[in-house]
Amino acid sequence: MARDRITMGLESWRNAALTGALCLVAACAPAAPDTGGDAAPTIVSLNPCLDAILVEIAPPDQVLALSHYSRDPSSASIPAGIAARYGVTGGTAEEVIAQKPDLVLASIFLPQPTRSALERAGLKVATFGSPATIAESVAQVREVAALAGRKNAGEALATRIAAQPPAPGEPIDALLWQPGEIVAGEQTLIAELLREQGFTSDAARRGLGQADRVSLEHVLADPPQVLLVAGDAAGQRHPLLQGQFKAMHIATFDPSLIYCGGPTIPKARARLRAIRAEAEARI
Repeated sequence: MARDRITMGLESWRNAALTGALCLVAACAPAAPDTGGDAAPTIVSLNPCLDAILVEIAPPDQVLALSHYSRDPSSASIPAGIAARYGVTGGTAEEVIAQKPDLVLASIFLPQPTRSALERAGLKVATFGSPATIAESVAQVREVAALAGRKNAGEALATRIAAQPPAPGEPIDALLWQPGEIVAGEQTLIAELLREQGFTSDAARRGLGQADRVSLEHVLADPPQVLLVAGDAAGQRHPLLQGQFKAMHIATFDPSLIYCGGPTIPKARARLRAIRAEAEARI
């Protein structure tokens, strides 16, 4: 028994010595981050929806700055606490060039003079539109991740976004009342998410299209089964609404869940699912 312990001790010492020798040869370098085989460039983002993707797939030291919109609660799609961990720019070419990023991510509406100035400074600029479908958002996440050298993290996020939720029950008529008392068009990402969760469009029933306005009077005169209040206009916070809880299910909906794809999609799904469950309990 004693001999066995001595033998095991010698074996452990020999393994440790061999590991140390190998470390000397390889310099015991830490494992490289799993970036899907590509280099990870430093990045400045000028768009709040791209900001939301980046903070999900890339570490803070890779993202030199986010857009200033992510510090504004009215336009941000990420929590304030997360946005505060990153620098921001006002979006001017001078500010971005001073950061010396390898890559600039921006909206397709980036002013051409700004883009030209960035490219003259030798910066790579990639622009993106606003996805109007879940599939388009999945593709955008993968493209951003590939540019950022974070393909594996991007694929994990894309998989979450593309996951098919459980089939909903009976259709429920819902009106999404956005900031400014307007409605979303049927060819928008949020409209697809509403349909996915089993809501039918009350805006379409009324013959309304993208950015058409619905007054408080029209809502009260012809109430939907579910009213999603995503704004703070006078009509949307009017005391008359408080007396309508028997006529319709009224729920708040965070405006930050409306305009962006990417990691906003799972959050919007979860909120819509919770609202549907509340509405079903009333029916």
